[in-house]
Amino acid sequence: MANHLLVVEDEEAIAELLSINLRHAGFHVSAVTTAEAARAAVDRELPSLVVLDWMLPDRSGVALCRQWRSEARTRDLPVIMLTARAEEADQVQGLEAGADDYLVKPFSPRTLVARVRAVLRRRSPQALDDVVQVGALKLDPATRRVTAHSSGGATLEIRLGPTEFRLLHFLMAHPERVHSRSQLLDRVWGDHVFIEERTVDVHVKRLREALSVADCAGLVETVRGAGYRLAAASPAPAV
Repeated sequence: MANHLLVVEDEEAIAELLSINLRHAGFHVSAVTTAEAARAAVDRELPSLVVLDWMLPDRSGVALCRQWRSEARTRDLPVIMLTARAEEADQVQGLEAGADDYLVKPFSPRTLVARVRAVLRRRSPQALDDVVQVGALKLDPATRRVTAHSSGGATLEIRLGPTEFRLLHFLMAHPERVHSRSQLLDRVWGDHVFIEERTVDVHVKRLREALSVADCAGLVETVRGAGYRLAAASPAPAV
C-alpha cells in the first residue's frame, strides 16, 4: 500500500505540482488549501507525512504544527514545512514548532521527494520499500516476500497473509521496541479502523505459526502487561 501524504498549500498551482511529483514517486497524495481543512483531514485519518506550507489563509502552518505536536494522537506525525522565509531565525522557529524538516521556496520537486523519503526513513522506516533484515529474517516490501536462513544454511520462504506481513514489517522496522496493542492497531491497521485490541493477539498467533517453519516464532515476544516486541537476538520459545 502506498504511503498517504497530505499536502497543505493554498497556492493551487504549487499544490498540483507537488502532488504530481509525489505521485510519480509512488506516494498516494491528497491536497488541501487551509489549516482547518488539514486539521479535519488528519482527524479523519492519519497520513504517513504532511507537507505543510507556513503561510495559510486561515492560520499559520507553524501554529498548526505546534498544535499537532501537543496532542498525543499526532505527536509523532512527520511534518515537512514549506516556506518562502529563508532567514535562519525563521527556520529555527519552524523546527522548534516540531517540523521534521524545512524547505525554502523555490526548491526542486526532486529535493522534496528526497526529503520526504529521508523523514519517513527516520520516523517510519516500515513506510518505505527498503529491505529490512533482523537476525535470520529478511523482508522485502517491494516483492512482498519474507525469507529466513535456517541453521543448515538453506533459505526458506515464509508465507504470510497481508495483515501478518504488515505486522511483521512494522515489528522488524522497530526491533527490540515494545508496542502496546493500541499502538499496533494505529500503526499497522490504521487509526481510522475500529476493531478490538484482542484482534492483535489473533494476528500475532498467526504470525508466530507462520514463522515457526523457520524456527523464528520466538522472535515475536510477549511483554506481559505491555504488548509485543521483535527480538533482534536469537529467538526464545514463544510465550
